Amino acid sequence: MKNIILITLLLSASFLSTGQENLNYQLPPKEILELANAQPAPSVIIDDKGENILLRFRDSYGSIAELSENEVRLAGLRINPVTNISSRQYYFTNLKIKKTSSEVIQSIEGLPKNARLSNFRWSEDQSKIAFTNTSNTGVELWYLDIETAKVVQLTKGVLNANMGSPFTWIKDGSGFIVKFLPPSRKPLIDTKIAVPTGPTISVSNGEKAQNRTYQDLLKNKDDEFNFEQLALSELKRIDLNGKQESWAPTAMYRSISFSPDGNFVLLSIISRPFSYLVPYYRFPYTTNIYNTKGEKIKDFNASPLIEVLPKGFMSCKKGKRNIGWRNDKPSTIYWCEALDGGDPANEVSYRDELFELSAPFTSAPQSLIKLKQRFSEITWSSDDLAIASDYWWNTRNTKSYLFNPSDNSKQPKIIDDRNYQDRYNDPGNFVLSKNSLGKNVLKVDKGHVYLIGQGYSKKGQFPFIDKYNIAAEKTTRVYQSSYTNKLENIYDAVNIEKGIFLVRIESATEYPNFYLRNINKKNSLKQITSFDNPFKSIQNVHKEVVKYKRYDSLDLSGTLYLPVGYDKTQKNKLPLILWAYPREYKDKASAGQSTANPNKFTFPYYGSMIYWVTRGY
Repeated sequence: MKNIILITLLLSASFLSTGQENLNYQLPPKEILELANAQPAPSVIIDDKGENILLRFRDSYGSIAELSENEVRLAGLRINPVTNISSRQYYFTNLKIKKTSSEVIQSIEGLPKNARLSNFRWSEDQSKIAFTNTSNTGVELWYLDIETAKVVQLTKGVLNANMGSPFTWIKDGSGFIVKFLPPSRKPLIDTKIAVPTGPTISVSNGEKAQNRTYQDLLKNKDDEFNFEQLALSELKRIDLNGKQESWAPTAMYRSISFSPDGNFVLLSIISRPFSYLVPYYRFPYTTNIYNTKGEKIKDFNASPLIEVLPKGFMSCKKGKRNIGWRNDKPSTIYWCEALDGGDPANEVSYRDELFELSAPFTSAPQSLIKLKQRFSEITWSSDDLAIASDYWWNTRNTKSYLFNPSDNSKQPKIIDDRNYQDRYNDPGNFVLSKNSLGKNVLKVDKGHVYLIGQGYSKKGQFPFIDKYNIAAEKTTRVYQSSYTNKLENIYDAVNIEKGIFLVRIESATEYPNFYLRNINKKNSLKQITSFDNPFKSIQNVHKEVVKYKRYDSLDLSGTLYLPVGYDKTQKNKLPLILWAYPREYKDKASAGQSTANPNKFTFPYYGSMIYWVTRGY
């Protein structure tokens, strides 16, 4: 009996010891680990002239130390309160540059050790590119001189990047307006140990309302306090030598936007009351006009707290929204307003109307165009040409209107009217170019505009370039990729007049690289990057698009991956991992379209199932 008791106690001790054993993080099998640790090829930024390439290198995954950094979740934001930047920020660790005319890749002098680089922004003349470095203590401002390949550090880790990019280039490239951590910022409340001073009270007035489910909302007064401290910034002007001067006082700055001529600034500032029901971007805020000295010259708009909207995806707030600068004018603000009270249930002829107001901002706003559906975007060109787009979720319809912004008595011309889920008939995106103000506008060449399309069809994907004659309302295809064993994505026009476009070519086994293609010359293709495939272990994985019909005759498709060396003639059974996600379509024709491409290179990423193909799945 004593022996039985002793054995039982020993087994219990053994189980307790096993249950409390400290384990280190485990490594996956060798095949998966090699894929996870592979150094990815750099991402690429190319200037508008197609002359300089910035190569940005990164690690595939963040370290355990980075993933363990402190995070607070407030009002829809996820913030590292120590470094004052998004805790989900994507970082690069090294930079290099090269000329498209040369194979030489040049290292950059002066980069910080243990670099964590983000928020890349070109100066207007693209002679420099600014970025931030996140150290262990905060966010620093740096810039790279393209010609000398040297970087300059302008600040210590004192920037506030909790609500987006913490700096904006000044028009002439002489410096920046920067969001700094204010000296008046108070220490955050530790909500895990803070003792409440009173109850959290929510009040309902009985009004019927709908609201989406949002993550990371404020919950109490302590959250309100912490959000405000993290959102507060002091604006300073800083030149390229690091000289600083105060520009605007401490506030919760939402956005900063210079007019195209650089003479005015739109500042959006968040204010109280905060909400426990919606994220920060629906908190009250003002958008006002300032001069280059940081002095307010006009109260332009005050947006209230938006907790309640009418029912429906197409509901919106009343008053001004989508406020911005016209890219084709020195200092003209545009915006849209709902004509249906923001309620999609109201039957009206027009849903939205666009307005503009030019400096000195003292005259009455001018109406530009009325839209039948909700405003989506606008592409500016000149005094007498612009293209506006609207959409309606309930029908999945989108329309594009070519109109004269200087004469709203002229009827807009509808140049596109389709289901936006219909990928086979997507006309593509308009080609833009820089104007004399340094802003992107519609590229017009001898009465034509150009569109770049992805080229999905029943036969596969064949990206294209179309030319649209504005006067004749006629579209001509000037180039279409003919690859059947590769994928050629057309990125942008480098020189329309010469027919030079930036393209990226890849295949299932060929890593993507960039080229300059001259569409006016047959087979004129110049390679400007030569990245090697870092994922060679899955280079010869079998990949194919499988098409089939569902029980209700709906055409569906999926991408099948088979292990290297699998003999399809033997048809040996393998364990299967299936990933599917539901999508909602308005009609069977759009739902049955396939956008999967077997020629697209396979990139492993953190949520990818492709790792398991190396294990025989």
